Amino acid sequence: MMKNSLLKDDTDRVDGIDKVTGKAKYFAEYQLPGITYGVLVPSTITKGTITGIDSKAAERAPGVLAVVSHLNRPEVKGYEASNTKPVPNGTLKIFYTDKIAFNGQPVAMVVADTYERAVYAAALVKVSYNKEIHATDFDENISKAKPPRNPSSAFYVRGEAEAYKNSAVTIEQEYILPTETHNPMELHGMLAHWDTENRVTVYAKTQGVKATQNTISSTFMIPMENVQVNSEFVGGGFGMALRTWPVEIAVVMAAKKVKRPVKLVITRDQMFTLVGHRPHAWQKIGLGADQDGVLKGITHHAIGQTSSYEDFTENIVNMTKFMYKSPNVNTSYKILPLDVGTPIWMRGPGEATGAFALESAMDEMAHALKMDPIAFRLKNYAETDPEKNRPFSSKYVDEAYKLGADKLGWSKRKNEPRQNKEGQWLVGYGMSTGVFSAGRGKATVRGVWYADGRLLLQSASSDIGPGTGTGMVQVAHGVLGVPVNKITFELGDSSLPPAPSQGGSATMSTVGSAVHDACTALKNNLAELAANSGMSVTDPIAEILKKNNLPSIEVTKESSPGNDQSKYSMYSFSIHFVEVKVHELTGVVKVSKIVSVGDSGKIVSPKTARSQMVGGAVGGIGMALTEESVIDHRYGKFINNNFADYHVPVNADVPDIDVIFINKPDPYTNPMGAKGMGEIALIGFSAAVANAVFNATGKRIRTLPITPDKILS
Repeated sequence: MMKNSLLKDDTDRVDGIDKVTGKAKYFAEYQLPGITYGVLVPSTITKGTITGIDSKAAERAPGVLAVVSHLNRPEVKGYEASNTKPVPNGTLKIFYTDKIAFNGQPVAMVVADTYERAVYAAALVKVSYNKEIHATDFDENISKAKPPRNPSSAFYVRGEAEAYKNSAVTIEQEYILPTETHNPMELHGMLAHWDTENRVTVYAKTQGVKATQNTISSTFMIPMENVQVNSEFVGGGFGMALRTWPVEIAVVMAAKKVKRPVKLVITRDQMFTLVGHRPHAWQKIGLGADQDGVLKGITHHAIGQTSSYEDFTENIVNMTKFMYKSPNVNTSYKILPLDVGTPIWMRGPGEATGAFALESAMDEMAHALKMDPIAFRLKNYAETDPEKNRPFSSKYVDEAYKLGADKLGWSKRKNEPRQNKEGQWLVGYGMSTGVFSAGRGKATVRGVWYADGRLLLQSASSDIGPGTGTGMVQVAHGVLGVPVNKITFELGDSSLPPAPSQGGSATMSTVGSAVHDACTALKNNLAELAANSGMSVTDPIAEILKKNNLPSIEVTKESSPGNDQSKYSMYSFSIHFVEVKVHELTGVVKVSKIVSVGDSGKIVSPKTARSQMVGGAVGGIGMALTEESVIDHRYGKFINNNFADYHVPVNADVPDIDVIFINKPDPYTNPMGAKGMGEIALIGFSAAVANAVFNATGKRIRTLPITPDKILS
């Protein structure tokens, strides 16, 4: 049962019926004439070189068209060009050399006329290796951590470094987040077909059709307009589809070699190795305050995992720089190269990792001061951004504290642990704060307003699940008053006007602004046509257009952020409140109540916005209690790479979720006054659970996930 305390539900998802009836087609559901199927042959070692590939038996197997490897791949001009960087610096070039960088790295792809034949033939490929000593253990190799290539962003000091140590009350603790793996139901992959020698069409699982178009164009060195990317529906991205992975390039490569369409859908265990993960991270937080609870110093050090061949970075320590008022703050961030696949952003990116440590530490300090955790945060409330020394565009976190606390029943919480009990269950209450940049980029929208009242809007945006089309339809309805059922928003097609990838909670702000501007232009054009023909803008559009001998009005508008982004600090905020019950004898943890408060500007689409917050809370339960990707370091191989052993929350783990929105327009971010919420829905949630577990049991868990053995140890 999902509740929303302050908003009434509104428009249903515009694509809802298509999704529940099966009309919506995802990349793997497309069929093309002459389609073939790819199956990968993964490396069985973690580091070393390939000394031989015996593919003769596979090539002779029924239905096999090719076995593609570094020995016979077709020309990839972008790989060979000495002065060209077609993909991010250091990215693995698939089927390029005999080097092995991680366990499960694809060493070949079998292409056959049926999937079953491809699976069989892949099992016949024999690969020999020269094995080298690998390093996958984070703890054993942590001394090898290094600053990223851009060290200026890795170190920050305001006031005096390590000043917390001189305070009357101090805490200093370490916090660990394990590797987590994206596990949406939809597996990753691609369908590719070369229409001509110089033109390719792909059906992809991507969070950015223009980004995928650009990567394929530059890798194969063909014109952008000769790459057609289709991705109307995505079955959950969560960050894993924010880049075009080497395995997708392999599909395009294989299709070029066999001169037929090739479809690859990777397996569940390959999801753990080929399309990124939330990186393992170590953090150390030091807080210092006076006896009245005023923060005097904050120190936050972090080390995040990356691959041996690419520097992956994320914003683990950024929240610490500005969330709370303190004269002295210093942070550092390093990366630790290991023999694993390159990580990628996972919902909440590094901010979710950093918030677990910072918000756990804030709770620990409140306990040391014998203060209520909310009162402690309010004591150190930052009215303006202390990092950038400028005002926030809007911030109602203090109001969010009160609304969430009242709804959860925070007054039942006792400051000392183990004070609330129901039978054999200890009851605890916890809260935390989340924050993420309220970004806005550049996007273009084409709008056509027809004489019969229909409105068509087009932009090469993506929808990985939040209901992008629904939100854009509601923006257009708000500007023009056109009935929702007469508005169509087309997306997921690289031939449409450009839009950025969907990630970082910026789509509504970015593409929504372009929709707003396009609709405003249409409205102004209609008013001008009406005036020119002696009519009123309130007259039917059909009559106005008929009077002007026009079948429709069409505009294309590019929308960009203004100067306000340099004048104000723009962030979305969340406050998560949870009640947990911990079984005293077994250590089992149940999240029994959730209240999530979103301070994210004007809510354009209440129903899909609530779904975003609910989804983030569910993901937060997984992050806090169940999710951990485990490597057997003897072999460098994941050992729980399946849905049976990698535990994600199920319905029985999810209680009633109450979602509250402040719903006050931000006056500076965009014309709608809306700010993103996809990331803040998760950021901070795991700390709220950890803090509640401490309140219930007196046991502070600083290494996620929070499992019974840790509580009982």
